[in-house]
This record gives sequence, C-alpha cells and structure tokens, in this order.
Amino acid sequence: MTRTDMLRSTSVAISVAAAFAALPSAAFAQAEISGQAVATGMAVPKAVSVSQRQLDAADGDSANFLHSNMNYAQTRYYPADQINSGNVAKLRPAFQFQTEVLESMETAPIVVDGVMYVTTSYNHIYALDAVTGKEFWHYKHKMGAVTTYCCGPNNRGVAIMGDKLYMGTLDAKLVALDAKTGKVLWATQIADPEAGYSETMAPVAVNGKVLIGTNGGEYGIRGFVKAYDANDGKLLWTFDTVPAKGHEGVWAVNDATNRNMKRDIAAEKAQFAKGGGDFYKTLGGGVWMAPAIDKDANMAFFVVGNPSPDLYGAERPGDNLYTDSIVAVDLNTGAYKWHYQYVAHDVWDLDAVSPVILTDAMGKDGKMRKVAIHGGKTGHVYVHDRATGELIRFSEAMVPQENMWVLPTKDGARMLPGANGGVEWSPMAVNPKTRLAYAANLHQPMTYHVEEAKYPGGKLWLGGAFKVIATEKQWGRLAAVNIDTGKMEWKFDTEQPLIGGVLATAGNLVFNGEGNGLFRAFDAKNGKMLWEYQCGAGVNAPAVSYMAGGKQYVAVAAGGNTQLDFKRGNSVVVFALP
Repeated sequence: MTRTDMLRSTSVAISVAAAFAALPSAAFAQAEISGQAVATGMAVPKAVSVSQRQLDAADGDSANFLHSNMNYAQTRYYPADQINSGNVAKLRPAFQFQTEVLESMETAPIVVDGVMYVTTSYNHIYALDAVTGKEFWHYKHKMGAVTTYCCGPNNRGVAIMGDKLYMGTLDAKLVALDAKTGKVLWATQIADPEAGYSETMAPVAVNGKVLIGTNGGEYGIRGFVKAYDANDGKLLWTFDTVPAKGHEGVWAVNDATNRNMKRDIAAEKAQFAKGGGDFYKTLGGGVWMAPAIDKDANMAFFVVGNPSPDLYGAERPGDNLYTDSIVAVDLNTGAYKWHYQYVAHDVWDLDAVSPVILTDAMGKDGKMRKVAIHGGKTGHVYVHDRATGELIRFSEAMVPQENMWVLPTKDGARMLPGANGGVEWSPMAVNPKTRLAYAANLHQPMTYHVEEAKYPGGKLWLGGAFKVIATEKQWGRLAAVNIDTGKMEWKFDTEQPLIGGVLATAGNLVFNGEGNGLFRAFDAKNGKMLWEYQCGAGVNAPAVSYMAGGKQYVAVAAGGNTQLDFKRGNSVVVFALP
C-alpha cells in the first residue's frame, strides 16, 4: 500500500431528508432551513450548560468529560478510581450505541451531566443518555458540494461552552449548535475546501472564543490556527503557521536530537534566491489536533504538520517554518510567543501531530518546571520549558529507528520510522503519580520515493510516495515514558500498528484500543494487561470516562480507521462494573 492509498481527496454532497414521519409530541422534526441541516429527534430533557469555571476545573471533575482530551492541559488523566487495577477484570458492556455512519471513528465523546455527545465521520452529532444509550437528537451536517481531506472523512469531537456545541466540518466550516436541541445557531466558513482545506480536529472553547486549526498539508494549503467569537462566529484572530517572512528559518543542519539531516543547504539557498520566496502561500503546515491552553499564562500551544509537497523539497528550500514544530501563541491575540522545530525541511512526512500536553517535569537542574510535551512521529517524547520553548530533554526512541535521515530517491530509500510514526495523531496521556506519559506507537517500515511535482491547485501534492514494505512485519507499541528522565519504563507490543490514543485514570489504569477490535486495560505502573474486550471493529479512537448515578463508565468508539484500513464499524461501546 502506498501513501497515496492512505490519503483520499473526495468530493461529496450529503443531503438531509426534507421531512420526517410523525413523531411523538415530545419530539421534533425539522427540514432544512435556508440550506442548513438541523437536528432530528427529541430535545435533551434537561438544561445543558457548562460554565467557564467548570471548563477550567475539568482536570478534577470525575462526573464529566468536558474536553476532547479531558482538560485544557490535555493530560487525558481521569481522576476517579471506582474502576481500578484490582477490579477492572470485571468490566462489562453497559450499552452499545450504533450510529448510522459505517466509517472510521476517531471521536472522543464529551459527557455533560449524564449527556454524551458523539461525532462520526461526515460530521454527524448524536446526543445520548450516557447511562442507557438512549438517543435524544441527531444532527447531520449539510455538506458543501466539494470536500478535500486527508486520511478519511473523520471528526475527532466537539467542544462545549455555555449552552453551545462547536464542531469543525469536512467542508471547512465551524458550526455552533444548541446543546439541548441540536439547532444550528451559526456557521462560519473557515477556508476554501476547493483549495484543499478541511476540518477534522475537535475545537477548543475558552474565554468566549473557539480555537480551531486546519487540515490540508497534503494539498498545498497555508496552515493556520484561528479564534472565533463563541457567540456569533466572527473571526477574532489568525495565526499563520507559515509566516510570510522568515519561513526559510536558520537553515538548520541537525534535527532536535542533534542528528545531521543530510541537507544540501548550499543548493537550497541558491534555489531560495532564485525562487523569490513566495511559496509560503502553499507551504502546508496544517494543525491536526486541538491546542492546549494555559489559562494562567494566557497561552495556547499546538503542533504543526508537514510542509507541502511532502517529499519533494526542491519546491520549498529552507527550514519551512513553522512546519514540524511546537508553537506557543498569546491566547487573546494569537501573537507569536515561541516555537521549536523538530525536523527542518521535512521530506519524510514526520510531522508533529499528537496534541501537546501541559504538565510538570524535572528540569535539567533537578527542579520541577512547568512543561509542554509532545509525542513525535520520530518516536521520541519531547519535553519543553513551557515559558520559553527550551528543549529540556527528549526520550529514548520508543520504536526502531534506522537509516535516519536518508534522503528519498526515485527508486525508494528505506528509513524507520515510516511516514506514520512513531506517534501519529494519537493523543498521549500523562499520569502525574507514576510520572509516566503513555503513547500509542506505530512500527510500519516504508520506503520513501521522490519525484518532481509542481503545485496542482488544491489537489493531492505529495511529490512522490511512501510505500509499506510488504515483506516486513508491522506492529504497534504502547509505551510508558518517564517524563523526568526520558527513559521508557515499560512497553506492550501489539499485532497491529496503534493509532487512536490513550486514557489514563486514577485507578492505576491505562486504556488503549487496536485495529483488530480489542480494547484493553493495563496496569499503569508496569504495563501488565489486565482486561480486554472484542468490540467487533477497529478501536482507533481515544477512550473517555465519567460518572453517572454514582457509577463510573468508560466509553470508546469502535469504527475502524481509513488511514491504516482497519475494520470499519459504527459503534460507541460503554463499559461499567456489574
């Protein structure tokens, strides 16, 4: 399978039924209004609202799961321990909810006061009873005539603030809905899907703003993170992940681990002088996953994806800032604070995609510091000083590395990791008690092939291909890395590459799913597998946990994955103790 097989550009037009049959008086049925689809079903039978104070305190809230990654720090550490390493073997399905969309699921549901909001591919949203699985309402986004997207028609979840839900769409819109009824309150066009832009990430809602990045690094877009007014959808600020000036960078010789990247910098400088430097307009730099927020420092942190074209670097001489970087900006204005680039002039598609986590870790001086960490496709966990961006340490490699950084060739050059990682978009989790970061890794050997390719105008723009080596075994690795030392404390290898994300809990547990349908729980301290359940389709989404009626639940989507072609499904499976 080539990388081209993994990346899909699709034109779709999704219609919503104009009317529905008679429903009970407690229900409602609406047709399209002014071209915008609306929800069908019943309103949630209670008021739904989440205050800024609740969002700020989500890391200690065991009743709810209010952010796609648990809290603004994105630790994915759930603070309750009713389900724990001593009783998890008794975990059983409480209910299974099936959506009508049989396609990859990468969503992290959010749960608010016993109400669960689940998204699917093609931008459906379901509001469910989080105890019984009863459906309240169902929203189907009315897609535009053209969508252009990478790696499947996925959606990774909604954000909530006040009584509104926010979702990014494949046709590059940001939509706000009433959390009680699913009614569309406003919709804003973020960018042009015909130029390669799309939205699959879960937005972040904070201080009256909604932050969202963009996909499209495989199509020659110019990446960004934007902030919109949460009440009316008006644009407040934009941070361009590719600057108009300075994108050439410092002509770095080595990567973040101080290894020579074998660049011909003299040739690049000559090409840059000849090319005029205006290629920043199509240089890529998508932002795949939700930003982390430090409310005290008033900063947002995110990682930036690969440059365009992926493999053919002659079209884009220089370091290609801020691709393959972690970036910090001012939360109020979007003004640049700092960045750190992991791979300059990337011609291997080893972009930064797994979301930033904010936590504390030991500095080089032995004292605890506030840090921002990222799990890279390179297979390293990087630990940065949160205020300055200084790289404090990088972990030992969690997966094999070979022939780094061999340059792509026409016939193909083998290098490990392959283009999927390492850690792909899969969110990590951090347990502050064990001092461990838990990362879902891929081992997928590939050869890198390059060919000349000019900008194709919003079409797929790889400049070559990444090819899986059929004779070499692929596998996955759940790895636990000590963030104070960089040492890998334990690992658990799986039959298939891991993609989807991790949940850690105060019950000394780590939850992770696999493409073969297995959903598993591990001892957070030593990696011993304690429980597993076959969900029937690929578990390629991060799990969540919550409490309702005094009982803890664990929920995960089982819908498979387009990128790695794992078995499709359409279910959210929810577990509890008997």
